[in-house]
Amino acid sequence: MRSRHAAFPLFAVLSWGVMFPVLASALTRVDALNLTTARYVLATAVLLALLLAREGLAALRADGRGGEVALLGVVGFAGFNVLTNLALGHAAPQQIALFVATTPLVTQLVRWARDGVRPRPALLGLSLVALVGVGLVITRGRPDGLGQFGVGGLLMIGAVLSWAIYTHGASRFPEHSALRYTTLTAVAGTLAMLAASAVADLTGLQHAPAVAALVAVAPQLAYAVLVAAVLAVLAWNTGVRRLGAADAALFMNLVPMTTFVVQILRGYRPGEVELVGAALTIAALVAANLATRTRKAPATPAPAAVVDHPAVVEPVAVVAR
Repeated sequence: MRSRHAAFPLFAVLSWGVMFPVLASALTRVDALNLTTARYVLATAVLLALLLAREGLAALRADGRGGEVALLGVVGFAGFNVLTNLALGHAAPQQIALFVATTPLVTQLVRWARDGVRPRPALLGLSLVALVGVGLVITRGRPDGLGQFGVGGLLMIGAVLSWAIYTHGASRFPEHSALRYTTLTAVAGTLAMLAASAVADLTGLQHAPAVAALVAVAPQLAYAVLVAAVLAVLAWNTGVRRLGAADAALFMNLVPMTTFVVQILRGYRPGEVELVGAALTIAALVAANLATRTRKAPATPAPAAVVDHPAVVEPVAVVAR
């Protein structure tokens, strides 16, 4: 029975692992900000339709917390996605995937800073091990390769921190369904991205994509919206409900592995040091997730959101608790 339930988060993380090479190929035709905006305009439209169909117009109200919803949406959706797409212009997809896989660990640090909940020493130690693994992948074990960390790495640190703050913020809305919280924050984040794209286009920082360019990336955009931002989200939320957040989080370690496989199939040949670094990061993340698993499940599952140990890559995918 549990193996059948595991198919849901497995589908989600495999979809997200494929997403990074897909987006990287689209960025050769459309700039990062416009691509992100186009993607989430479409994804938010789908989410709005689902929310209205399931919960009605009343679910669109922010209940006096519009400012908080807007801030989390801007940080989570606009912050994470724009920074990630910008980073893909400076770093390889497999490097980006490894950074994103550290989100559960960063979320623990955010929780420590905001709530005073100190992570276990073992978790902090494993966080450092995971970062060492990322460093090996980026530098390929050469000290002079630290320069390759550069802009892409800094952007991804910002992206992961943004998503950790957003995910932690979900705990402040236990009365909202996952779909409602996701949709309301997605609307705020998408509006912010639309405004930023308009300003960037008008000031010449970027150029609005031509119709031909959008048509050229239509397959990538369709995958990123329908598969990675809708179907994968629904599968992830279903898996979390059936397996629990802690068990489902273990699947997130497959994201960088999936991205590596896709890149290898596309002709990339990783070196030995890079493979060691990837294995070290994934092993540390698995160990960290095992260390934070709940030892004994409660007799009656609580209906409120649980975001203590989330491991969500896709910003539309707020864990349904």
